[in-house]
Amino acid sequence: MSERRLLQLRDLARRTRARDLLFAFLALGAGLAAALAFGGIGWRGGFLVAAGAGVVLLARYFWGGRALATTDDLTQAPPQGLSLATAEALVERLPEPLLVLDSEGRILFSNSASYSLLGSSGVRRHISAVLRAPGVLEAVRLVLGGSGAQRVEYSIPVPVERHMLAYVAPIPLRVGDNGAEGPGAIIVLHELTAQKRLEQMRVDFVANASHELRTPLASLSGYIDTLRGHARDDAVARERFLEIMGEQAGRMRRLIEDLLSLSRIELNEHVRPEHAVDLGGVVRDVLDALAPQVAARGVELEVEIAPDLPPVAGERDELIQVVQNLVDNALKYGGGRVVIRAGAAAPSDADVRHGRANFVAVQDFGDGIARAHLPRLTERFYRVDVQRSRQTGGTGLGLAIVKHIVNRHRGWMSIESQLGEGSTFTVFLPWAEGGEQPARRSAPSETAA
Repeated sequence: MSERRLLQLRDLARRTRARDLLFAFLALGAGLAAALAFGGIGWRGGFLVAAGAGVVLLARYFWGGRALATTDDLTQAPPQGLSLATAEALVERLPEPLLVLDSEGRILFSNSASYSLLGSSGVRRHISAVLRAPGVLEAVRLVLGGSGAQRVEYSIPVPVERHMLAYVAPIPLRVGDNGAEGPGAIIVLHELTAQKRLEQMRVDFVANASHELRTPLASLSGYIDTLRGHARDDAVARERFLEIMGEQAGRMRRLIEDLLSLSRIELNEHVRPEHAVDLGGVVRDVLDALAPQVAARGVELEVEIAPDLPPVAGERDELIQVVQNLVDNALKYGGGRVVIRAGAAAPSDADVRHGRANFVAVQDFGDGIARAHLPRLTERFYRVDVQRSRQTGGTGLGLAIVKHIVNRHRGWMSIESQLGEGSTFTVFLPWAEGGEQPARRSAPSETAA
């Protein structure tokens, strides 16, 4: 019942009690007056009648006082608290990670939202064993020492960088057999990764776009001025300039598309995909799409896809983009022959942090890459040969896109290259949950020319 309703009942009980008292005195007076006026009843009889009516009404008066006292108890009693089970159910359903700490900094309770960030085995462990953020640990020390609530921003560098805001506040806890109150703390974690990435993407996009678009825009502007000037009536020059302008416009279009694609991937890089994807099917779809390029370039293509590959955890469209970028680079720089292999990684090849995985390896037989360039190949706009990259239509973002997609899938990539012999780019992708060891590890190669 609401507090307003209880107050109304309390007021009604008081008014009823006052009326009952008034009626009691009126009944007593009326009975005595009737006895005196009519004389039909003696003084003794009139007094007994009046006294009887007064006793009944006074009883009603005192009964109303009891009801009023009950109403006062309802309105003045403190509200009842939530049961422990209800409180735990509410906290468990919060969308953000929450931890409850005792006075020593040990975790008493953690909700399910915290499991993906801190693991499910943190209860009764010290907070420093599950959350390695010096700023947050210092905030916990201050709060348990008597300070007020603290807000701390911190970063988680691996496996993918994440930015978090920790809110640490003091709470009283009942400890010991006697139920005495002691100090405790709660930690609520709020993710800032998307917000931070948006801020960084805005800065990077402006810087990268302004730098990379400057050259083709200057080229277009120069050719337009030339066509307006002395080449206005030169049909041969006009056709040649229009062809170059079309190439520069295409380069800008590809650059903008790659920048937007990279921005979308980076925005969700901290969110791991959960779909099961057939990696062999991805490779086959990419090769079907690139078949015209293979034929036009006259590249000898060898494909080895192991049968019965376990599915990998991933986003199919993004994995297609990974394989397509790697194969496209190999076709451009592969020296006329490209080998593509897909299979299950041997335990010795699999990174122990990621568990079992499948791999896709794209090997070319081109000029190779000097060892000094290998660590920087996945940087934005890094090119080993700038002129050659631009001539083949490259934007300098292909391997950067591959790196961020692989990071999102919690995979890893290796690059091997020898000058004069070619390069091999290998991507490892963890198995989807429930993946099983394939029955066979190799397959006959398919060769296309």
